[in-house]
Amino acid sequence: MSEALQMNNTLVDVVSQESGSGKKTQFSIGDLAKEFDITLRTLRFYEDKGLINPKREGMNRVYSRRDRARLKLVIMGKSVGFSLAEIREMLDLYDLRDGQVTQLRVALSRFEGQIETLQKQRDDIDQAIGELSRTVDIVSGILKQKEAEEAE
Repeated sequence: MSEALQMNNTLVDVVSQESGSGKKTQFSIGDLAKEFDITLRTLRFYEDKGLINPKREGMNRVYSRRDRARLKLVIMGKSVGFSLAEIREMLDLYDLRDGQVTQLRVALSRFEGQIETLQKQRDDIDQAIGELSRTVDIVSGILKQKEAEEAE
């Protein structure tokens, strides 16, 4: 998501090229759903939440390269544990147009905080696995002993 911080035309170019969308400038809802392996309902939900803002041609949604880039950032943010509200806040900072200094500071702080959260979760999981492994060893030993007593 580091490249994603820039959210300017350069970012849109980079994000577009990463997935082979090349210089395509407009995307249908089906195009994006297929590319990102998400449902149409998910795309409409992200639109309702203001994370993407496709224009309308009649009843059809037409997504720009910027919408596609924002969608990619939403998906990447979700994959590392950010809530949609947190993602929206970071994306909305782009609209401040302050040379992205504010956005970069906030994003860096959030990323560092999320790393701490994920490391804590990993530590908790490692501890739980250790405790369960010890319990499995104990229960397995007791079971073997009981089975041996029954076999006698």
